[in-house]
Formats: sequence, C-alpha cells, structure tokens
Amino acid sequence: MHVHRRLLNNSMTYRAQRARIENRALQYKMGRRGAARDEVITIPVVVHVVHHAKVPEQNIDDDQIRSQIDVLNRDFRAANPDVSQVPEVWRPLVADARVEFRLAEHDPLGGATDGIVRVETDQDGFDTDDAVKAAATGGADPWPSDQYLNLWVCQLGGGLLGYAQFPGGPPQTDGVVILYTAFGTTGAAAAPYDGGRTATHEIGHWLDLLHIWGDDDGACASDDRVPDTPNQADSNAGTPSFPHVTCDNGPNGDMFMNYMDYVDDRAMFMFTQGQSERMDACLEGARASFVVAHHTGAPAAQPAAAQPAPAKAAAGAGGNGHAEGPVERLLHDTERLTKEVLDEIHDALGLVTGRTGT
Repeated sequence: MHVHRRLLNNSMTYRAQRARIENRALQYKMGRRGAARDEVITIPVVVHVVHHAKVPEQNIDDDQIRSQIDVLNRDFRAANPDVSQVPEVWRPLVADARVEFRLAEHDPLGGATDGIVRVETDQDGFDTDDAVKAAATGGADPWPSDQYLNLWVCQLGGGLLGYAQFPGGPPQTDGVVILYTAFGTTGAAAAPYDGGRTATHEIGHWLDLLHIWGDDDGACASDDRVPDTPNQADSNAGTPSFPHVTCDNGPNGDMFMNYMDYVDDRAMFMFTQGQSERMDACLEGARASFVVAHHTGAPAAQPAAAQPAPAKAAAGAGGNGHAEGPVERLLHDTERLTKEVLDEIHDALGLVTGRTGT
C-alpha cells in the first residue's frame, strides 16, 4: 500500500489506469462481463536474486527457488494439502484461479535460461523505494514486465516480508519483491514464513487483489471489493482460532485463512471465487499480454498487428461475418486500454500546456 499511495500521489497516469482497472473489475463483479478463458494459463517467471557478498545465505540456491514455484502452483490451483483446513462454511468458496507459474526458459533475446538471475550488491538492504529493481541503484534490472513476472529476492529492511506493485504502474518497476528468508520452503527460509505464502500473497496483489480487511485501520468502512470475503476490522497475525468476529461479521467472523490476510504461512490456505473473478478481470485487462501469449504461443509483448487474423465463423454466426473469439476479444481490450491511457496522457498534457482538443 505504501507503493500504491506513492504512485497515486505522483502519477496522473497511474490514477487513471487504476480507475479503469477498478471499473473493469466492477463489471466482472456485477456479472456484466465474464471470463473469456476456461483453461489454465502459465506465467513465465524470472527470479532476480540480489545478494551481498558478506551475507552468503542471501544468495539462495536453486532448490529454494524451485520450492517457491511449487508452492505457487499448488496455492493458485487450490491443490495445496492444507486447503482441507478451510472451515466447512467456506469450503464452497475455495477457488482454483487457473493460473500456474514456471521459471522462464527463454530470456528477452530468445536465449536459453533457467529463469534465475544472480546479482551481487553492495547495499546492506532495500525498502519500498524500488532501488532493488535497477542495476544503477544496486539491484537488478527487470525483464520486460509484459512478458515475465519479475520476482526480486533480497534483504529487506523495516521488518518487511515483501511488497508488490498493483497492475497499472510503471513497467520498469512492475513485479514483486520478497525477503530472502520468506521465499520458498527450504534453504534460508525461516519460520513462521517458511511456507512460501509471502509470494502467494504478493502475487495476489500483482493480480489486483486487495488486502482482505480493506486497509481502513479498523474502521470497518472499506473492504477488498470482493463480495464473498467478509469485511473485517484489520489484519490478523499469527495463527488465530476460528471464529474470530470483528466488524459485526459473526457468526463466522474474519476469513483470516485467506492468502490476502497477514497470518503465519501455516494459517493461510485459500483464495475465494470472488477473488478468482477479480484476477480474471486483471488477466483479461491490464495483464492481458500473458493470456494472449498463452493462446498464440507468441512472446507476450508481440504487437497486436502481428497476431493471427481471427477465423471466419460459419454462416449466420453474426452480422459482422465472423465470431469474436477469446484471443481477439483480449486483443481488442488491450488496444482499447492502451488508447484510453494515451488519451489520458494527452488530456494531462493539455492541462499543463493550456491546450485542449485533439
């Protein structure tokens, strides 16, 4: 949220993007739009390990990295064994988000890679100012953020376990940062954050999920904009007992076992159907490049003009002579979103220069 508020204060484009993203999510929430995909998509991941030579354990090994990818693939598919601990009243809400992750097999230039980048730094630690995301400030430069999910693993200060950037932010800082002792399940991972759930939580943000308590400091006035997650007063920590009632949300209370709360790794184990729907809105909107790449087998950043032409429909399929499939629909949405952002930038420049019109 620190990153989100900083960007809201500093960027008119980010404010406009967030408004459009929330509007799209609302359309899915209200049933005016639905997911165009019914298959599982796989998102390529690059892990930037930024480590200090004096602290060799920061240079986490490949096994620790692979253990994190395994956790993500279980959690986002509702295949985690501890999902059985969801209270019976909420078991019908448990969602398979139909998203999987794999370490990248090709780098941005098309060369073979294991999806792991190791960078030695002279920085003792990093915070939410995004310095870890650039070589010039002691970190590692991102790979194209419309083709890869960038994960940075490093020493974080201030008690931070990790932080993410919501969709709609600057591409050069898009991705997720995780403390090296809260990443994966082996090696340097340390209890109670050795279950890989910090990355699950932060990638939830990357896919546009909000904190389940609405970040209103206990006022019970805001929520996460998902209808099937009960409103709760504030974040939970540790391993609460069910039920834990706040904000008059009895008898079942807080859904503290949701990945978007702050409980220990061993106490969180579910996304809901509403959260999955919100992730669909994100993947078919602001992050549609990943879905398009999955459908076409092309790099996620391939220009829309280079995509295959839509197949002709059978006679009588529609007044325009062809059926709009999911790929074409996603491409249209991406083109529309790009045009809207450019229009917003144009309007903002008009405010600065005093010029209006097209």
